[in-house]
Amino acid sequence: MKKSLPGVALSALMLMSGSAVAADYKIDTEGQHAFVNFRIQHLGYSWLYGTFKNFEGAFTFDENNPAADKVNVTINTASVDTNHAERDKHLRSKDFLNSAKYPQATFTSTEVEKNADGLNITGNLTLNGVTKPVKLNAKLIGEGKDPWGNERAGFEAQGKIHLKDFNISKDLGPASQDAELIISVEGIRQ
Repeated sequence: MKKSLPGVALSALMLMSGSAVAADYKIDTEGQHAFVNFRIQHLGYSWLYGTFKNFEGAFTFDENNPAADKVNVTINTASVDTNHAERDKHLRSKDFLNSAKYPQATFTSTEVEKNADGLNITGNLTLNGVTKPVKLNAKLIGEGKDPWGNERAGFEAQGKIHLKDFNISKDLGPASQDAELIISVEGIRQ
């Protein structure tokens, strides 16, 4: 019995030290290392690209236990920027984002699962006063220590939303019913 007890203790210690622990990260928007972008077809002839300049968020990441992962992001909808002032003003109106009534959009994850290429992140997106589930496909770009001693992790994610699901009333034709999301974030471990 004495011989097996140290072996069990050593095995347990090795298992504990080899497993990763969920870590909390703040999205680095101050250093401009995070982007919430979108694209939508313009009448079926070309792509219109845009971004949200003002947002904040955090995520929890555990490479070995995706069920422990979480994502929370809040976006200032009035910060929409498509590189055209009049179009941006229209996007803030009741026809699209309704920023005066709903100044924030939020995304809160409800489930994270591994897939062959990375992670499936399912969560609730609240936009224009409507909350609907959205799925993002995410990939870990990299993680490690930065030159200033901080631990960082970066991800890229893509997804799609159907505008009418969020009571966006303006109809720009059949090619412009969905907006594609292109998200890139770098987080600093807290």
